[in-house]
Amino acid sequence: MERFNHSSVSEFVLLGLTDSLELQIFFFAIFSIFYLMTMFGNCLILFTILSTSNLHSPMYFLLSNLSLIDMCLSSFGTPKMIMDLFAQHKTISFEGCISQIFFLHLFTGTEIALLISMSFDRYTAICKPLHYSKIMSQKMCIGLVVTSWTVGFLHTISQLAFILWLPFCGPNVIDSFFCDLPLVTQLACIDIYVLGIFMISTSGVIALISFLLLLTSYIIVLVTIRDRGSTSSSKALSTCTAHFIVVVMFFGPCIFIYVWPFTSFLVDKILSVFYTIFTPFLNPLIYTLRNQEVKAAVKKKLCNQYFNFGKTNPQHPGQ
Repeated sequence: MERFNHSSVSEFVLLGLTDSLELQIFFFAIFSIFYLMTMFGNCLILFTILSTSNLHSPMYFLLSNLSLIDMCLSSFGTPKMIMDLFAQHKTISFEGCISQIFFLHLFTGTEIALLISMSFDRYTAICKPLHYSKIMSQKMCIGLVVTSWTVGFLHTISQLAFILWLPFCGPNVIDSFFCDLPLVTQLACIDIYVLGIFMISTSGVIALISFLLLLTSYIIVLVTIRDRGSTSSSKALSTCTAHFIVVVMFFGPCIFIYVWPFTSFLVDKILSVFYTIFTPFLNPLIYTLRNQEVKAAVKKKLCNQYFNFGKTNPQHPGQ
């Protein structure tokens, strides 16, 4: 990566989560399990939706893309954090740090836009059911996904355009387990407090406005469901509740971290762990536990795989 800013800093030191050996062992075990289960759970949902014909609908198409983004969001920094737990020197190159910022904001920006798309899908299905198939056509679904990735890309480029021109010539210690814009910006050699607050807080403001829009849309949907009061409405309520839980878990940490970017709290680390590790892990659980169609399809796929495995590996008596 070309050094636009002529920085003398070639690497950053990541302090990680803790210096305690006991906690490092505990975190290594816990985060390794969570990461593997995140990848397995989201891969299972992705495979199930793609291979089950009755799940080929707009809602599940968007859900499969959410699973893909969750795998990406969980992978941009978690594997390095796990490996760094026992490293003597937790360092990351300048280029690696910029890459982490790029992918973090790409995936979070894309997920924000995709969650709005999923909200639009549920609003259309419940509030305009007669026009749903016409509005949520295949072309519209693909357009929503492409737009989500485009929004994420434009968002991350706007953030990088700011940080790549900053000179870094002194302190290089980051009090976290990955590089993020508020933490890296504070290490610049020039005073950019006002500009930095403006640039970084835009992420928090975007997240806050998006959350309020989603909250409004789900309130409208829930009021519509309440007024109908049928069996199908109960199913719609379960689906929308699952969506709203995901929205709260994702937006809560983002809003807190980016609305007040230059404050340093221990809770910032906890929230960073939450939306980069726990939220991608919980999403498949929430959708499978609260969605009967996905749950049934996942069970069927697992049973079929187990049955096929038993047929190809028969147990012979006397062995």
